[in-house]
Amino acid sequence: MIEYSEWGSVSLFGEMEKRIYIIGAGFAGQTIADDIKRKKIFGKVNAFLDDDKALIGTSIDGIPILGPIDSVTSILNNSDSDEALIAIPSAPTERIREIYDILRKNNFKHIKILPGISQVINGTAHFVQTREIDPLDILGRTPITISLKESLSYLRGKRVFITGAGGSIGSELARQLLSGGAERLYLFGHGENSICQIFRELKVLQAEGIGEKATIVPIIGDMRDREYVDYIINKTRCNVIFHCAAYKHVPMMEENQVAAIENNVFGTKNLLDASIKHKVDRFVLISTDKAVSPVSVYGLSKMLCEKMVLDAAKKISQTDSEDKSQNQAFMFVRFGNVLGSRGSILPIFQSQIKTGGPVTVTDERMERFFMTIPEACSLVLQTGGVGQNGKSYLLDMGEPIKILDLAKQIIRFSGLEPYKDIDIKIVGSRKGERLEEPLWLKEENPSPTAYPKILQLENIEYSKKRLDSLLEQLYPICFYTPAQAADFRNKEKLLKILCDDCKSLDNFYKEIENDNQPRTDLL
Repeated sequence: MIEYSEWGSVSLFGEMEKRIYIIGAGFAGQTIADDIKRKKIFGKVNAFLDDDKALIGTSIDGIPILGPIDSVTSILNNSDSDEALIAIPSAPTERIREIYDILRKNNFKHIKILPGISQVINGTAHFVQTREIDPLDILGRTPITISLKESLSYLRGKRVFITGAGGSIGSELARQLLSGGAERLYLFGHGENSICQIFRELKVLQAEGIGEKATIVPIIGDMRDREYVDYIINKTRCNVIFHCAAYKHVPMMEENQVAAIENNVFGTKNLLDASIKHKVDRFVLISTDKAVSPVSVYGLSKMLCEKMVLDAAKKISQTDSEDKSQNQAFMFVRFGNVLGSRGSILPIFQSQIKTGGPVTVTDERMERFFMTIPEACSLVLQTGGVGQNGKSYLLDMGEPIKILDLAKQIIRFSGLEPYKDIDIKIVGSRKGERLEEPLWLKEENPSPTAYPKILQLENIEYSKKRLDSLLEQLYPICFYTPAQAADFRNKEKLLKILCDDCKSLDNFYKEIENDNQPRTDLL
């Protein structure tokens, strides 16, 4: 006979069914409880935990509501298999951190969270959207909430093309675009595995009723291939391009400087040329703070991408003035570090902690601006709709965070103590790094827009002559040209051309020219 108690039940096979406690008895928590009950495969919702005095002591669909969260958690007789699920999408980061600490102190080993993303706030929450809680959920500031259904209205019925769709930014853009009503989502990238992974994830989300019924098309290709890029932009007839693809790991690109220019600069040029030729409506380049007074080849490559976007915007502006039926807009959006991106500092720290440390920090003074990936992507999508042709935009990143403080927080998140359980080692800066990353030049003079967290920059453009000359010099180094065969992959010549053009890069290399070769142990 199957027995039942208010704290759990036994399955047909005699095993204790996993008990789930949902933190938050609001709309999101209730819809997740319904999802779990309907599918009968995730466990049983034992209770809601909530702070609302009007709800405590009542029940929803037979599930009791207990509280307050801070006090009731300690009296739960939980087992190792029990799971806590935080379902309060609108809660500030500080409150999520408090709830997490309470659950950990009361021996909850399995803690999931429904991320505070706009799709959840705008629509029904689903169990498939939950995930294991990680440091991103309790670090930094509370992300701004944007109504995606409103901000993505410009994409309804459109064909949206995402380059680098398998990467951290590209894949999150794709997830959020499910709510945009786009006709098609093209997932473009040269990494077969990463494109396959996000394609499968989006199909699962759609099967669970998340988002709208866009057709999702995976495309494997290389943006360095000029003819192919022209072909695919024409073939897809895309209306909007979000250009996220880039080689972006600074120390790795210092070891592969020609590849950085070949991929980032000429790949972007191919996309821009094809977008102009085939009359793409909107082109949004994802840029980086490392493009500001660059001190690395990666940073310089992204600065050149910004200049090329501004140059392309001028070209289409002239076309629009001649053809009143055209209304194109090319722009870039710049922001700093995103927490949790592939190759970023967070997964590196987590990997070091798993192996017992030490956690390595390059300099105790080093600091960076950070934003979560979902927040950055929501703001990028909004900017893509409200941005104007030839304008430069910057996301408000808040206050910088010291990398040393971030390391300590992540160690504590793992239930350990810095310097006691896990050591922190200062290892020195690597080539291409600086203690602080400015988000803008003084001359760019960022000013507020009508939209929170989105700033507009004053453009600093390259003349067409300067830009064309630079690209002409760099081309035979990146691509084999019989007449200039000796220049092909000539790293020294490439660096001289870049330093002659960019004072900040030249000064940086002069300062370190007598130092040892760049370390690669932290790549």
